[in-house]
Amino acid sequence: EFTMGATGDVVKARYSYIYVFEDGQWKISHHHSSVMPEAVLGGGEPITKDEVRGLFNKWNDALATLDSKKVTSRYAKDAVLLPTVSDTPRTDFASIKDYFDLFLTKKPQGIITDGHITIGNGWAQDVGIYEFTMGVDNTKVKARYTYVYVEEDNEWKIAHHHSSVLPEGISVAEPITKDEVRNLFQLWNYALATLDPAAVADRYAKEAVLLPTVSDIPRTDYESIKDYFVAFLQKKPQGKILEGNIIVGSNWAQDCGIYEFTMGATGDVVKARYSYIYVFEDGQWKISHHHSSVMPEAVLGGGEPITKDEVRGLFNKWNDALATLD
Repeated sequence: EFTMGATGDVVKARYSYIYVFEDGQWKISHHHSSVMPEAVLGGGEPITKDEVRGLFNKWNDALATLDSKKVTSRYAKDAVLLPTVSDTPRTDFASIKDYFDLFLTKKPQGIITDGHITIGNGWAQDVGIYEFTMGVDNTKVKARYTYVYVEEDNEWKIAHHHSSVLPEGISVAEPITKDEVRNLFQLWNYALATLDPAAVADRYAKEAVLLPTVSDIPRTDYESIKDYFVAFLQKKPQGKILEGNIIVGSNWAQDCGIYEFTMGATGDVVKARYSYIYVFEDGQWKISHHHSSVMPEAVLGGGEPITKDEVRGLFNKWNDALATLD
């Protein structure tokens, strides 16, 4: 909240600050300030939940006239309609009317079967499930709805209307345990043991990304993933996880940590860091993302071990050099 010394005005706002440490100081990296939503929408006449539900009935009565202009008149001047059966957002009178020109040919009448109402200062929201009976053929269609109403020119109008089909066709989350996630690595490892690049590539999802250990090229399709394993499998690798952390989500899982490969062709043993992200696709768990990288210490080099006393001794050597005046 700010008090303006020049006028005495008091103003509330919402804020976001993100600070970063830069050049030895904490500085503002991001600052977002916005007026309070209720102040934008204004006050206006109080409205009850029954009256909010009645606004749907007014809209439904307009549908019954089969007059697209009357339906569109229920929307605010700057309304947004995201309709059930059109990909095009409707953001003005003409485009909203255009949608109802077609929709009204089905002679729809709706009822709310489940709804939740919220009332604010100068606005109200009604969200839930509604069902339409199409008079032309008596078919019934359920959908999810969101209405946001605002008071405009002394009348409650629809400022936002979002209608979407019920997501019944979306598959429910496939359960998986942490042990089963870890076993997905074993399935991939068994595929390595076949020495068949196609068998390994089959463990990856359709739009998988592989960032391999020993190739600079991201592999983003079946053929490029298979191509990587053509060369890699010549080393006859077999892997084991030394340390890993698993997270399970809804139809996805993540396993990341350290693994080690023994190359059967040479006997070499190689450690690397790994990240797997698995997704449930076409009834199977597949690798959506696989990132493998060499250990940083291997990149930076090992070198001789050194003690703390020896490190401090390095200062003494530098100091001795100062004493030479050279």
